[in-house]
Amino acid sequence: MSVRVVVAEGDGVGPEITRAVLKIIRAAEAPIEWEPIRVGQAIYEQGNTSGVPADAWGAIRRHGVLLKGPITTPQGKGFKSVNVTIRKALNLFANVRPCKAYAPFVASPHPGMNLVIVRENEEDLYAGIEHRQTPEVRQVLKLVTRPGCEKIIRYAFEYARAYGRRKVSCMTKDNIMKQTDGLFHQVFDEVAAEYPEIEANHFIIDIGAARLAASPEIFDVIVTLNLYGDILSDIAAQIAGSVGFASSANVGEQVSMFEAVHGSAPDIAGRGIANPSGLLIAATQLLVHVGLSEQASVIKNAWLRTLEDGIHTPDVHREAISSRKVGTDDFAEAIIERLGSEPRVLEPVRYRTTRPIQVSYRTTPTEQRLVGVDVFLGWDQEGRDPNVLAEHLHRASTDTLRLGLITNRGVKVYPDGLPETFRTDHWRCRFKAEADEIPYARVIELLQRIDQAGLRVIKTENLYTFDGSPGFSLGQGE
Repeated sequence: MSVRVVVAEGDGVGPEITRAVLKIIRAAEAPIEWEPIRVGQAIYEQGNTSGVPADAWGAIRRHGVLLKGPITTPQGKGFKSVNVTIRKALNLFANVRPCKAYAPFVASPHPGMNLVIVRENEEDLYAGIEHRQTPEVRQVLKLVTRPGCEKIIRYAFEYARAYGRRKVSCMTKDNIMKQTDGLFHQVFDEVAAEYPEIEANHFIIDIGAARLAASPEIFDVIVTLNLYGDILSDIAAQIAGSVGFASSANVGEQVSMFEAVHGSAPDIAGRGIANPSGLLIAATQLLVHVGLSEQASVIKNAWLRTLEDGIHTPDVHREAISSRKVGTDDFAEAIIERLGSEPRVLEPVRYRTTRPIQVSYRTTPTEQRLVGVDVFLGWDQEGRDPNVLAEHLHRASTDTLRLGLITNRGVKVYPDGLPETFRTDHWRCRFKAEADEIPYARVIELLQRIDQAGLRVIKTENLYTFDGSPGFSLGQGE
């Protein structure tokens, strides 16, 4: 019985490498029926800012599996990344990127490298919520949810269990971002306790990235937030030997998308020299995903044997290592000729069909109380003196909400600020209540008084406690 899979050739080198990959899969006699769709540049040019037409959405949702070539996103305002759009719209919460060295046949400074990066795929700074708030200051919102954390972290541990991995490492910057990254680390520790057979450890992202670059062999599975995972994946792919070998599985509960990590490379499009390896490895991930593990193993082993035989595309060709430089189609033919063969030096793969990884998350009742408000002002008067601003705000304060703190770019400037601190036209003014809880009407009353004082409110953030603990970062002296 055949499996129906949607395929999008993409842009740039996409059509070339996609045709090569499909030819290899057909030669391996994998029972796949391909349903082609068009997404990307041609659709953008028709005025569709998402790059995904309605019929493509229908096919992807109907069959639940997509092999996608690289896409060109037009530069300029209003166009959305096809990748990000599909990931977020269809809840493809887990981005799984294996990074392995194939030394000595592909040059790599880390021949023992063999790790998997599991990246949260929907949240963090990639929510794409940005604002210009004053002439000098712009902001981006970093959104991290407990369900999102628990789903991706649990997926990482389930992946490690399913594929015989022994260790899961978490990377965050929770020494600075204590609420967002702190939540990710907290949930990691909670979930790790449910998998005692798997070693778990945590790294601050800067030292973790440094250790990944210097000693990738110490890692097995890495789980992290969206932005960090994006950066780490490219670092890992490069030090493994080539970004051209990097593949990505975007896994959701109903739909999954498989792709190469590299872009559409329009500079070499049409020249027949692109490396199809990244998309081919993604296709083997797809085959395993749909239960065709035997065909995936045959293709991957033939690819490994081709590398061993020194048949390389120009991006990885090295005179001292390679025996023959070939283009996209000849590389595909070389793999097809070796179907049924296995590597002699590199370790052969033995994919096995595993049950689909299922994840869940818990919700717990929480007591949430309003205890204050951060009022953000655009203010560029009276020499930007925070003490003068504080005088205005004290006069606008109410009996319920009193000014306690002013910061500029996160640095306290009132009370007891330092004159050397650089100040922009963007001010956070914290008002706290004496009571354990206040009605929101008191916040509205305060904002009206601030507005009547001639001060420009550009944003507010309510301050809440959750089960008695502050749900906001604390300023100096609080």
